[in-house]
This record gives sequence, C-alpha cells and structure tokens, in this order.
Amino acid sequence: MSEIASMLVTHRKACIEEIERSWHGDLEALLSWISSHDLVEECAVLKTCNRVEIYVVSPRGEKVLFELAKRARISSRIIDFHDHDESLAHLLRLASGLESMIIGEDQILGQMKELYSMAKEAGNTGWTLDVAFKKAISVGKRVRRETRINERSISVGSAAVDLAEEILGCLAGKSVLVIGAGETGELISRALLSKDVGEVRVTNRTFGRALSLAASLGAEAVPFDEMKERIRTSDLVISATSAPHYILRRDDLEEVMGRRVKGTLLMIDIANPRDIDEDVGEIPGVELRNIDALREISAENMRLRMAEMDRAEMIIAEELALLKAKYKRRRAEELLGRIYLQAEEIKAQEIMRAMNKLGARHTLGEIEERVLTDMSHSIVNKIFAEPTKALRRAAERGDDGCLIFVEELFGLEEDYDETDEKAS
Repeated sequence: MSEIASMLVTHRKACIEEIERSWHGDLEALLSWISSHDLVEECAVLKTCNRVEIYVVSPRGEKVLFELAKRARISSRIIDFHDHDESLAHLLRLASGLESMIIGEDQILGQMKELYSMAKEAGNTGWTLDVAFKKAISVGKRVRRETRINERSISVGSAAVDLAEEILGCLAGKSVLVIGAGETGELISRALLSKDVGEVRVTNRTFGRALSLAASLGAEAVPFDEMKERIRTSDLVISATSAPHYILRRDDLEEVMGRRVKGTLLMIDIANPRDIDEDVGEIPGVELRNIDALREISAENMRLRMAEMDRAEMIIAEELALLKAKYKRRRAEELLGRIYLQAEEIKAQEIMRAMNKLGARHTLGEIEERVLTDMSHSIVNKIFAEPTKALRRAAERGDDGCLIFVEELFGLEEDYDETDEKAS
C-alpha cells in the first residue's frame, strides 16, 4: 500500500550553506524531477531558508528517498527520514511553529500554504498528500488561535519595536530612523512598517545597501553623513550596525539635541558591540535603551512561548489521532472497494450464466433479469455486511494483520516486484 514518506534537511542538523547546497534549481524543476520516478505517485516540496523537505507517496517511499538523496549527493549526516506516521506528526508540528528556529513563528504557515499550492497546481498531489497538508494548515491555525505560542516578540529586533511602542504609546505617524541595513536592520524595518509608522528612513555606511533595503520596503534611504540631521527630526532611532566602535557619542547627540524642536527622542541600541555611547542617555530629552534590556525581554517572551508548547502539543496529538484514523479508514475502504469489485464481476458472470441456462428452456425478459440481478445483489450485500463492519473496525484500531489477511484471503495482494526492478 502506498503511504507518505519524507526526507528532511533542516537547521536541526545542517548549516545554512549545507541546506542551500542540498537541492539546486527552482521548485518546479525539483518537483518534476521527483515525480518522474516510477515509484512516486504524489510529491510535494517545502523549501525555505531553514529547510528543504521532500514528501512522496509511494509503495516504496524509503527506497525512493534514499535514491533521490544519493543522486543529489546529499550527506546522510544531515538528513532525517520519516515514515508515514512520523511525516504526519512532523507536518502538524511544522505548521504549528514547533519545528521553527523561533518557536511559534507565523511565517512558516504561509510558506506551507504557498508551496503546497504550487505542488497541487502542478498536478503532483492527490488524496493522500492533500489530506495531510490541509490538516496541517488547519492545525497550525488552531494552535495559534487557541494558544499564545505566536505572541510576544522573541527576536531582539522585534522586541525593540515592541518596546518603542510601549514607551511612545503608539508608533502611528512617528518618524523613525533605522541605522544599519543588514539582516537585523531589515527585520526592524519590516516590523516598523507593520505598526503604521509615519515614515521609515534607513541609513548605512555603505549607501548602496541602504538604497537596496529602502527600495524593497518602500522606505527612504539616507546617506550616512546626513544621519545626525535626520536624528534631529526623528521620534525614534534604532541602531543595529556591525561597527566595532561607537558611531554616536555624547558630543554628537548634544549638538543634535541643541537644534531639536521636537520632544523626547527615543534611541534603542541593539548592536553588539554597542553603537551608541552610554553617556548619551544622560542628555536631557534623550531616552536610551540598549541590547541588554531587550535580551531580558526576549528571554522572558521565549519562556512564555515555551510554556504554551504543552497546550500546542495536546492539540497536535488530538488532531494527529483523527488524521491517522482517516487514513486507516481509507485503507479499509480501498480494500472493501476491491472486494466488492471482485464480487460484482463474479455476480455479473453468474447472472449471465443463469440467464443463459434459463433462456434455453424459457423466454426471459427484463423482469426476470431484474429479479436475478436484485437477488444476487442482496445476497452479496448480506454476506459482506458483517465482514465490512469488522474490516472497518480493524482498520480504525490499526490492525494491519487483519487487513493483510483479508487481502490474501481474497487474492488481492499487491505485487510491486516488477515495478521495483523497473525503477532500479
């Protein structure tokens, strides 16, 4: 019987460079390559900056995935292989944010929706993967709705924006200057834009990087030598450069504040080492917060998110049991379908034989044929009524031995030897 199997290369075992090297080319090409395997009936790929995960539906899923990994020259050291049940559990945990680097993050849920839709639109998924991914997405939403696992910022950059909102009361309409256009500066800028700020300006010692980030955000890039003038007209300054020394000292800010007509200037320094001299906080009209305070906030928020994991795990366990039961019922229904199809073929043959024998002695019409058909149909249904119930119960309790025995009893075993030889 065909089931789901998966192969994962994630941040848990691999570094970013190893993840990037795992699979080359675009997703469409990767899906096409996987689906071309003779033993692959369905497939989907989840590819983000922290993971490459391949899901296949196959009667020999483990064999297929080992072959794919070998062809792609991926080291077994960084791969996790999952069988059907493990794949289902992982998908539900992944959609719920429990497998992310940042516990509870929301981005993975949107990525899963997009990547699953891509595989579906390409015709690479069917009933088996559709059920798994739809359930995972549904569970991801439920976990976030019924727990607080995605609440409270746990990255220092996001915590800085939350702290600014707490101190200033509201960021709507505020003028903000972000110093630093690296990864942290980008995260800060995106978090600010979600707060409906008045304007976001980005400055960086390399102006090209400031221009690139500002263009992607719809913000304004500011030359580094104009930074002090822009500080004078800002409500909030967040600094996150990689400079090895202070970029703003007390005398710089005293000059700025001497020409400032606005109220209090909030400055948040999340650089390590620090960008802003601690003495700046002593200047009247300046409120300075540094990375140490933000780390404490982030650590506390992480602790609160971790406390929500138990509730999330309970939801996942409940939903996983329902999902597994659905697949088990499906296996029973498929087997019953094959049994009834066999019975229908036998029934049709025997009706024809009976009609021929009776027709040799009597003239038969539609009424006689209908009586024979209804009688044989009734006999088949009554004979199989109790075995059908028993088979469904066996499937729901996971009694694979019973299902295998019934397959053998009716001569319905599936043989993949010929297919395996072809694939190898």
